[in-house]
Amino acid sequence: MNVQDRFLKYVKYDTQSDEHSSTVPSTAKQLVLANALVDEMKSIGIEDAHVDEFGVVYGTIPKTCDSEVKTIGFIAHMDTSPDMSGENVKPRIVSSYDGTNIVLNEELGISMGVDEFECLADKIGEDLIVTDGTTLLGADDKAGIAEIMTMAETLINEKREHGTIRIAFTPDEEIGCGADHFDVKKFNADFAYTVDGGEIDSIDYENFNAATADIEIQGLSIHPGSAKNKMINALLVAMEFHSMLPVEQNPAYTEGYEGFNHLTDLHGACEHATMSYIIRNHNEELFEKQKEDFRRIAAYMNEKYPSNTIQLTITDSYANMRTIIEKDMSIIELAKKSMKDVGLEPTSHAIRGGTDGARLTYDGLPCPNLGTGGYNCHGKYEFASIQEMQKSVELLLKIVENSLDM
Repeated sequence: MNVQDRFLKYVKYDTQSDEHSSTVPSTAKQLVLANALVDEMKSIGIEDAHVDEFGVVYGTIPKTCDSEVKTIGFIAHMDTSPDMSGENVKPRIVSSYDGTNIVLNEELGISMGVDEFECLADKIGEDLIVTDGTTLLGADDKAGIAEIMTMAETLINEKREHGTIRIAFTPDEEIGCGADHFDVKKFNADFAYTVDGGEIDSIDYENFNAATADIEIQGLSIHPGSAKNKMINALLVAMEFHSMLPVEQNPAYTEGYEGFNHLTDLHGACEHATMSYIIRNHNEELFEKQKEDFRRIAAYMNEKYPSNTIQLTITDSYANMRTIIEKDMSIIELAKKSMKDVGLEPTSHAIRGGTDGARLTYDGLPCPNLGTGGYNCHGKYEFASIQEMQKSVELLLKIVENSLDM
């Protein structure tokens, strides 16, 4: 099966994760795809394929070479973002994109074009897989799964020479839990790559330092007719708290290496309110300063209002993997050489997000990220390039081949 057909099959599975769930994985529907992948892996010759009690899929392609070479891993995630529905995805192929607006849904008046999404300008002539405007597509990260599976089938069917290959597909990456139960010892690879991103000519090993800030605000509700000097409106306190954060750290004003504080949730009424933020920065010192801003504002508000008005909880999520990866750049150089060998000009970008690889790197498995040819993730404008997915498979095969010389 080619990578395009695999991808079109996988996106039909609704695998949306749920950040509010206490189960592992966070949604049972992720296990439906997990079990289907295990069956497919076994059918192509990955005999030890299985899904563990945490919903992580593992499999091994035994080495076919005589020499002792490093064991390499490839990892992608099964879940799609909670930001938009992944149910009943209706993918459509736009053949040989001509640079004009793509109508996703004529009835709803939804379209996308180069003016809003500059990345489309580089896709003229390519075949694009798009949504019908009512769901996300799921290229993040089912494109990665399709590419790894197609690579695996090619290695086995063509009996290519290679070292031991480990494969894993994780749940709940989109809610920051993809690596929580990943068994690095069982995976037993010397290094790995997550296949989860955009540009296929990019090998990325620098990501955000990340934390969440959860804020509970206890107000005091009283009839507004007799509220003078008594009422504490929790919603207004929430607005006041937000106004004290640096406005330039709103994600809408940031790019490149600039960090941000992103308000992701605000619920409540006069009596009680909750707020949630994600805090991001590539620079560890600036990251710590952002977290201190939250603590300082909370302390000030608890002096201005009763001392139990603000309850702040900050939880670190993951750290920038560059600190670890740059100690041994051989796996970066392997990827760059392989890109050149398949006709790509390699680049590296600071990831304005995180991957399972960031956590795994700190757990002892160096794991930079490769692109998939998927773009505009987490929404109805998500699309994938068939030619780039095909090139990604070619790149993964070349990485395996070149790893024999490490």
